[in-house]
Amino acid sequence: MSTKTPAIDFERLDHLQLCIPIGLEKEARAFYCGLLGLKEIEKPEFLNKNGGFWLKLGNIGLHIGAEDLENKSKRHPAFQINNFDEFQKFLREQNIRHGVDKEIRGVRRISFFDPFNNRIEVLDKGIPFE
Repeated sequence: MSTKTPAIDFERLDHLQLCIPIGLEKEARAFYCGLLGLKEIEKPEFLNKNGGFWLKLGNIGLHIGAEDLENKSKRHPAFQINNFDEFQKFLREQNIRHGVDKEIRGVRRISFFDPFNNRIEVLDKGIPFE
C-alpha cells in the first residue's frame, strides 16, 4: 500500500461524457429526455457546432457528444479538484501529456491522458456544474 500523497485532491465527479453517432441527436433525445425523463440543459454556444447535448442528473452532468465512433473518442470523466494549480505543475514536472482546455463559464479546465490514451478532465474548484 502506497503512502505517497495523491497528486489530485478530488472534490467530486462533475460530469461524464458518452457519445452517439453524428446526426442522431433526435434519437438520443428521445431516449434520454423522452424515455428516461432526464433534463436537458443549455451548453456553451461555442460547443454547439460539435453536436450533441448536455443533461443534468442531480448535481452531475451527463454530456452526450456526437462523433465518428470508429475513430478517436471524446468519452471522458471530469472531476472537480481542489488543487488545480498544483496539479497543473505536477503534470508538467512528470511529463504527463496534457492540455489546457477553453474555460466554460469561468471554470478552468485541463485534460490529461493516461498511458492508454484515456482522457481525464479536471476542473478548477469554484463554480459547480449547473
